[in-house]
Amino acid sequence: MTSIDETHDPAHKSWVESANDPATEFPIQNLPFGRFRRKGERGALRIGVAIGDQILDLAAAGLIDTDDMNQLMAASAADRRRLRRAISTFLGHREADQKALDCLLAQSDAEMGLPCRIGDYTDFYTSIHHATTVGKQFRPENPLLPNYKWIPIGYHGRASSIGVSGESFVRPNGQIKAVDAETPSVGPTQRLDYELEIGVFIGTPNERGESVPMADAEARVFGLALFNDWTARDIQPWEYQPLGPFLSKNFASTLSPWIVTMEALAPFRSAFVRPVGDPQPLPYLDSAHNRLSGAFDIQLEVWLQTPKMRAAGHAGERLATSNFNDAYWTVAQMVAHHTVNGCNLQAGDLFGTGTLSGPDAAQAGSLLELSQGGKKQIHLANGETRTFLEDGDCIVLRGYCERSGARRIGFGECRGTVLPARSRR
Repeated sequence: MTSIDETHDPAHKSWVESANDPATEFPIQNLPFGRFRRKGERGALRIGVAIGDQILDLAAAGLIDTDDMNQLMAASAADRRRLRRAISTFLGHREADQKALDCLLAQSDAEMGLPCRIGDYTDFYTSIHHATTVGKQFRPENPLLPNYKWIPIGYHGRASSIGVSGESFVRPNGQIKAVDAETPSVGPTQRLDYELEIGVFIGTPNERGESVPMADAEARVFGLALFNDWTARDIQPWEYQPLGPFLSKNFASTLSPWIVTMEALAPFRSAFVRPVGDPQPLPYLDSAHNRLSGAFDIQLEVWLQTPKMRAAGHAGERLATSNFNDAYWTVAQMVAHHTVNGCNLQAGDLFGTGTLSGPDAAQAGSLLELSQGGKKQIHLANGETRTFLEDGDCIVLRGYCERSGARRIGFGECRGTVLPARSRR
């Protein structure tokens, strides 16, 4: 269990003045990790932490001796806590000398890469509200399959097509079979969707054949990021039976560039409680700590900026909000279940939570839910409508934590834009 210490003190200030702005997502209490280089340079990505509107180069500051983010992530939880304290002390309120200032780069002058090398990617299905709403569209009488309340459902995705916030990606082609068609056809998806997710990054690895118990599960996690698992909803239903998602998912996914560490999230933990009447988790998925504070109170938002909005200088319109606190399965349970068979996780492995929707209709984490499977048009304030995404549309995910007695922290943006499909040869 990650405890609250002096690095979380809401009164703690930094000599980086922008970090003391109440509006910043990156105060000294946050210190999320990412990889960066100066815009226009071709050098290797360096490891930094976001502090206000700046990036602290950790190697230049003498705080680490590696540019290998995966190596840093693989350290023990105790070593990671020591590094956090050292960074907090370095950035603490004191007279900033030139040497310290030379370790900073403005975020506006930086090019961000993926936070680490992602070896393997697993996508889960942790939101019972999403699973139920989508299930009703296909199985009105039985929306949840019998195993949902017993197993953290997941599938193995593709890591090579995961990109960093700010990317544009091509609308995918695929095989589609309309309900009233005798045979399928191949063409661009007409039902392109986003999925509002949290990305969970593995830190300390486990050996092959070693099951990670619940008591040790969170110590294996480095931190969390925002994650958008783009989905082609008309390719998906034709291909996913009997083996699950394939080409409807693996064409693009987008990550925010900053990993908010488990240590930074310590003040924003919540109790994990199952609804009355639901089965309690099996023993290997249960622990006293998980019941007491296994959930995370992370407020999430989805914003849409259409080409028309962009041309008018409009930043976009918020489509939905939800909270990670409403997930049916916790981070620790995902790790424990993923390894119960002896699967060896490695530093930099990524879990997606699956679409995070809340109990209310306005908390839907996908257009599939908001548009009721394409049956209901979503009316935007500028007069435009959507059921699914159109070319040029930009989706921005945002997330933040705030609680009385703690400094508000954020995750930055997870932004991606749809490009037209390419012609098939």
